Amino acid sequence: MNSLLQFDFIVDKENKTINIHRAFAADLDLVWAAWTEADILDQWWAPKPYRNKTKSMDCKSGGLWHYCMISPENEVHWCRFDYKEVVPFQYYNGSDAFCDENGNIIESMPSNNWYNEFSSTEDHTIVHMLMTFDSLEDLEKIIAMGFKEGLSAGMENLDQYIAAQFYLRKQNKPNNKARVCTYLNFDGKTEEAFLFYRSVFKSEFIGKGIERFGDIPESADHPPMPEEIKKMVLHVELPINGGHILMGTDAPKEMGFTLSRGNNMHICLEPESRVEADRLFEALSEDGNVTMPMADMFFGAYFGEFSDKYGINWMINYIEK
Repeated sequence: MNSLLQFDFIVDKENKTINIHRAFAADLDLVWAAWTEADILDQWWAPKPYRNKTKSMDCKSGGLWHYCMISPENEVHWCRFDYKEVVPFQYYNGSDAFCDENGNIIESMPSNNWYNEFSSTEDHTIVHMLMTFDSLEDLEKIIAMGFKEGLSAGMENLDQYIAAQFYLRKQNKPNNKARVCTYLNFDGKTEEAFLFYRSVFKSEFIGKGIERFGDIPESADHPPMPEEIKKMVLHVELPINGGHILMGTDAPKEMGFTLSRGNNMHICLEPESRVEADRLFEALSEDGNVTMPMADMFFGAYFGEFSDKYGINWMINYIEK
């Protein structure tokens, strides 16, 4: 762990609590997203060599996060977090427990009430965690299971995620002007994909262009990076249609990333003409999977839908002015 970042872990057996203070070198909005968005949580929550997989997540008051941690031997350990109250960018609280695949709580396993509070300083965001247990036995079980070591390792994963991606986002966007962007993850094909997208949209990369994991300054806090990882894409930004920004990165398993090629995200483009709509559709869908060809729809749009050859989902939506 970066020794310059605050990490306090205090066990109070008399009051059956664990108090944790942890600093992160990122703005409040970025750290909040890392703790409340499933696609980011899955990349850091589980300590290596375990990986995290979210089954469902609804981060709101009364919502539920149902997830599992999977061992290298594919042993699956299910958990659930029931959100009691969520106040964005300030705090959330709820109950944390072990469960089965269907979400049924395992009463023989320890559980606790968990409170997370977020605050910001000039350079860091502080996350204050308070875990309260119904019994001393549950607290001692959690400690014996290696909770401190596991949480520490998971938050080190988050440190790397912040250093590798969030910092570069701010570097390429020096002001707070609103813009639209989508972040894409690939299994080593980011450069190929973004060169393809650049040829379609006829635009140029923002900032320093394609930046690689090897561009990260070496640090004694992290193990040496394999040469094959150094060549992978750390961050790239490309403006496309209507000022929308694509951002991309490779997600190497060696650094604890878990990549799912899911169908829960679409990028919607609204071009200025029917001709441009057809061009974008034909170019991007090449060697992909067309689920809905371009056609006039009952809702008044000229619309098409497909996934490209990299598994990214797109919608083309043209409405005459």
